[in-house]
Amino acid sequence: MSATRRQILARTGALGAGIAFSGALSDLFAGTAAAQDLGHGGYGPLVPDPEGLLDLPEGFRHRVLSREGDPLRSGEGPVPSNHDGMTALPGRRGREHVVHLVRNHENRPTARYRVPAVEGLTYDPAGLGGCTALTLDSRGRVLAERVAVAGTAVNCAGGPTPWHTWLTCEETEDRAGTNGYTKDHGFVFEVDPADPRRTGAVPLTAMGRFQHEAVAVDPHLGVVYETEDAFQEPFGLFYRFLPRKPLGGIGSLRAGGRLQAMRVPGVPDLSSIQRTGTVFDGVEWVDVPDPLATGTPTRLQDYGPRGITHAQKLEGCYWGGRSVYFVSSFARSAEGSAADHYGQVWRYDPARRRLTLVVVFGPDTDVRLPGESPDNICLAAGGGLMVCEDGEGAQHVFGVTRHGEVYPMARGRQNIGTPEAPEWGEFAGVTFSPDGRTMYVNCYTPGTTFAVTGPWRR
Repeated sequence: MSATRRQILARTGALGAGIAFSGALSDLFAGTAAAQDLGHGGYGPLVPDPEGLLDLPEGFRHRVLSREGDPLRSGEGPVPSNHDGMTALPGRRGREHVVHLVRNHENRPTARYRVPAVEGLTYDPAGLGGCTALTLDSRGRVLAERVAVAGTAVNCAGGPTPWHTWLTCEETEDRAGTNGYTKDHGFVFEVDPADPRRTGAVPLTAMGRFQHEAVAVDPHLGVVYETEDAFQEPFGLFYRFLPRKPLGGIGSLRAGGRLQAMRVPGVPDLSSIQRTGTVFDGVEWVDVPDPLATGTPTRLQDYGPRGITHAQKLEGCYWGGRSVYFVSSFARSAEGSAADHYGQVWRYDPARRRLTLVVVFGPDTDVRLPGESPDNICLAAGGGLMVCEDGEGAQHVFGVTRHGEVYPMARGRQNIGTPEAPEWGEFAGVTFSPDGRTMYVNCYTPGTTFAVTGPWRR
């Protein structure tokens, strides 16, 4: 299956965006709750939003749940900047079923609004990043909004656990003394949105210190898979963490474990693989010599004469069925990759030790347009995938049906013609409520969290 950017533009009317792809999309959804048939053409063209915030297909509606700079409902300070990765977790408040949204803030030292430093929830007072948590009632109204962890740095993505907490990841390797930090950064932190003080601000050091992006937990074995977002050489690795207490619940990951990196024999760079459906059996896992990277970054350490497998810009990661899927957002030979692409989705089946290239996004020979690269990715409640674009000009959320059709789901309006920053208007953190009736998504800048409801096909 394949489509050119021009064909997609003609079908969707998604001006300024374009994704070309090929691959066995049905493989992405095999054995998952999202293995449904959305049909062809998605939900129709996007309708201009009279509020100038978010264009959606006809019949869909959005609500702004939270916006940067507004007061947190907890009174702890303003809503922080740079909304990024997010998840929606089920919970209870008394007898009522609620949804906990846990939201990352990818704050660097220049962030406009820091995550407020709250006593007992702050790792490093000089770190401006962290997470906030929103609690929504059964009608989608915001009941609470508070700091969940603070004092971290560049919290990009992460992943939910089977016990309904969030693993938030620092996408940095800065040490104490850099940018005024008092502690080393580059860790994963566990966040309990229902009661953040149960998890506090404790780095899960055994899971490694590197430029973390996203994680996915095997709900059967408890293995945690981790991506490393290194967009400049040396490129990142795909890791797995073998906990001493797998599936042990809140705090169990603090007990430590083994960090390993994936080696695909004979493949030093995943970008060199361009044919969808390519399969590698006998994938190997090699212990990371120094997970804390005390002297050398983990991706540069000595993995023996056979080396290790790298990939540029490893980002999204999620579990589906009995496999883990991970995304390489792009690869550019001009920057040192073995080949070019606008995004790959890989599937690793741990039972078979089998790695499969499922989807390739571009490039093609058509007109070059911005925003091809897939970043945050999730299984959609109505079937297929929801994908946030990454990079300059990225202002769309796209759906991908299991038949391989790309369709527009949302287009940001509030930043059109406002190029103050490359990520201005980028979407992130797309996720669905546990009942599948609401899609939540963040606009990165200005930080805005939306709830989208409508006639999702089920």
